[in-house]
Amino acid sequence: MSFNQRLKEIREGFEPAFWVANVSEIFERLAYYGAFSSLANYLHESLSIPTEQTGSLTGLFGGMVWFLAILGGAVADRLGFRRALSLAYLILGCAYFLLGSLGASWMAPVRNAVPLLGLVAFVLVLPALGIAMVKPSVVGTTARASKENVRSIGYSIYYTLVNIGGAAGPYIASWAHRHLGVENVFRISALSVLLMFFAVLLFFREPRSSGEIQTPSLADTTRNFFTVLTNKRFMLFLLIFSGYWIVYWQEFIILPIYIHGYIDPHADVELILVTGPVTVICFQFLMTYMTQKIPAFHAITIGTLISALGWLIVASHPALWAVVLSIFVVGLGEIVLSPRYYEYISRLAPPGQQGTYMGFAFLPIGIGSLVGGWLGGRLMHHYGEVAQHPAQVWWAVTGIGIGTTLLMWLYHFMAKTDLPAAGA
Repeated sequence: MSFNQRLKEIREGFEPAFWVANVSEIFERLAYYGAFSSLANYLHESLSIPTEQTGSLTGLFGGMVWFLAILGGAVADRLGFRRALSLAYLILGCAYFLLGSLGASWMAPVRNAVPLLGLVAFVLVLPALGIAMVKPSVVGTTARASKENVRSIGYSIYYTLVNIGGAAGPYIASWAHRHLGVENVFRISALSVLLMFFAVLLFFREPRSSGEIQTPSLADTTRNFFTVLTNKRFMLFLLIFSGYWIVYWQEFIILPIYIHGYIDPHADVELILVTGPVTVICFQFLMTYMTQKIPAFHAITIGTLISALGWLIVASHPALWAVVLSIFVVGLGEIVLSPRYYEYISRLAPPGQQGTYMGFAFLPIGIGSLVGGWLGGRLMHHYGEVAQHPAQVWWAVTGIGIGTTLLMWLYHFMAKTDLPAAGA
């Protein structure tokens, strides 16, 4: 197929809703990763929360988002993607503003009335209520508003736009942190998602793929949810794959603390964290082309191993250049597996259940963040503050990733894992 033919296929293969949802995702990711890139050091340095608790709270911020996405997917199927997205962006605008106001003077009565850790934990959960509906709505729209022949490309477009937002977020957070104060990082996040509330109301129209039911009943939604929940083989796959996210999330959970505590206390962590999404933006389409003939499950497993091995660089060389190179290699693993993962899950979903299945697709991200936050904080405390060998934490993280890879291969031999590769 010629380039012009492929371009025509892309132009005609997506409904307008695909583009509205995915462009809005740029701003949602800008808000999320802007907040996430500043969060660990904000909690540890501005609010004086100890290392172990900082790890757990940072993991809570990421984890609850993805756990609630399971229910958010079912809600999106029920409400429709337009209403779910608009409601989600309104909730997010309020939640990020409150997160940036934890140290504000007008919050002093609340801080004095309740334990600080309890207050922070409560506020960190609030963004999850919005993102839990955004993620399955956007990927569900991508499934419904993409023709079959371009669906794999659709997920590559989705993931590239996600990472444009993911790159812009830490970059803007870096500027805001230096010029406006770290608290305003979160307020800029609030403004970003509030703009998307109005964009969805004005421009988004519900996609209707032929042959799908239009709005599942409450009974259908509940039945879909429990049908997926009781699919033991599928749930085992999601549980194993959580190991990848335990490894990946250390980029935001303990790496910022490691950089400031053991490499350079004045390093611009937010700017360093731009490396990952920029890697995805630059290489996603090339990697998709190079791996399109590889079965989806194999691509997921290979990407898991690449990301795990990436942390050996900073483990061997505790320097800023090694941090950047480690993040780059972790990003390469991410672009090998992530679009193929969403494609794999979407092809498993029966008609009318894309939102529910995509909600469950985010379960490993939630487990990885919660477990990774708890484990990462303790590893950093033990190897850094107790044993005085902080680089050892990255050997432990790599071990978790290699173990996950071995479990993925074992699962592959126990179950029929692969759908045909796209274009095969």
